[in-house]
Amino acid sequence: MSARYVARRLLQVVPTVFATLTIAFLLIRLTPGDPVLAIAGEHGDPAYYEFMRHRFGLDQSLPRQFVSYVGRVIHGDLGYSYVNGRPTAGVILDRVPATLLLSSTALLLSLVAAVPLGTLAAARPFGARDHVIGALSLVFTSTPAFWVGQLAILGLALGLGLFPVQGMTTASATEAGLARWLDVARHLALPAAILAAQELAVFERITRRSLLDELSRDHLRTARAKGLSARQALIRHALPRAILPVVTVAGTRVGHLLAGAAIVEILFGWPGIGSLLIAALQSRDMPILLGIFVMVSFSVVLANVVADLITAAIDPRVRHG
Repeated sequence: MSARYVARRLLQVVPTVFATLTIAFLLIRLTPGDPVLAIAGEHGDPAYYEFMRHRFGLDQSLPRQFVSYVGRVIHGDLGYSYVNGRPTAGVILDRVPATLLLSSTALLLSLVAAVPLGTLAAARPFGARDHVIGALSLVFTSTPAFWVGQLAILGLALGLGLFPVQGMTTASATEAGLARWLDVARHLALPAAILAAQELAVFERITRRSLLDELSRDHLRTARAKGLSARQALIRHALPRAILPVVTVAGTRVGHLLAGAAIVEILFGWPGIGSLLIAALQSRDMPILLGIFVMVSFSVVLANVVADLITAAIDPRVRHG
């Protein structure tokens, strides 16, 4: 893979993130309501209101606010939270590890389950097994995570007591080392599984379709005619190439995965970005809202770039296409 190709893909991040930042800034700033009133209350001193607006630059024109904000973002400064006065980047980064743990675990679980299921479905297309797997995929992808999560909490957590209901760790736990990680894993299992189920259906269908496309190619048909077994054609020849679309789509699904993670985090009391986003919406903490949009949009675009680079490394035709 050439350095020029990598540089070109990385440069494409800049206009995408800038466009996302512009849209997010306008949507948040033009939302009805005064953030100063949300912070100080509706019956405060007008002089204090003016002081707060000047402190946070809200007394400037909208274009000037935008230019000032973009300049700070370029230098890594996302401003300060209206609510607690801490640097926005620090407030968000405190929540990133929890969200990253939940999202990455869910993505890994969905891929580990989806590729074998897609392979099983493609082995006998349009057969009974294919129909069953397809029906399950349809159920998973069409059922809202919030609804499934509530049923899981009622049945598996509260009913059977198999999983904790809320949080990332047990509040009264004092363990360290391996015992602490096992406690985190026990809290992680149910929300990660629910989030993974939403993505599993997508990856399973893509795996199946990609395998069928590969198996229909002339060189594999010729090899089958010369004695290559169906199993060898599927596993050794078709599957390695069918993984490429799965990798590409995995990069494009990061945004959807993070959106689903926010819902699951709120439902299970997981201390990630989701609960921070809701709190910021309620208090109209614009720096936090904008900071989350910036970080999430950058993560989504970067994930797409990484997926493209991995695909190009596996299949050189991609970067020459």
